[in-house]
Amino acid sequence: MSAQGVLYVHSAPPALCSHIEWAVARIVGAPVSMPWVSQPASPGSLRAELTWQAQAGTAGAIASELAGWNRLRFEVTEDSSPGCDGVRHCYTPDLGTFTAVTAANGDIMVPENRLRTALARAVQAGPASVEDELARLLGTAWDNELEPFRRAADGAPVRWLNATG
Repeated sequence: MSAQGVLYVHSAPPALCSHIEWAVARIVGAPVSMPWVSQPASPGSLRAELTWQAQAGTAGAIASELAGWNRLRFEVTEDSSPGCDGVRHCYTPDLGTFTAVTAANGDIMVPENRLRTALARAVQAGPASVEDELARLLGTAWDNELEPFRRAADGAPVRWLNATG
């Protein structure tokens, strides 16, 4: 099965950029060239994005490879494909990896058992923790940390999501 997605490297030291391209090329099975530009949110760092097409599960393989390089901030998405849900992986050096199943419009889908576990934890800790548990399931800490890097700079490329179905 073929899948497609996008790798957003929000910040990387310049010395790692070629290594990132080589690692991603090995995973997707084709040479890649990423347009690296400065990252104003982290002076001295670079940012780039890559639209890819490869086997289903490629986003997870890319996230697993790059998460070991603790000086990166990135997100990698994979659109749903026949028999496979969409997925989003986020990584920051401070928080580690967050992974979520996504709907066709990009919304995070939280599985029933994860919701049940979160509610059980919240009941034990008190009503105020319901919000904390839901924030954890939705990856709010990762969104908060990555948002300044997503905005990058005036003139940064914008990706419009297209409705499907």
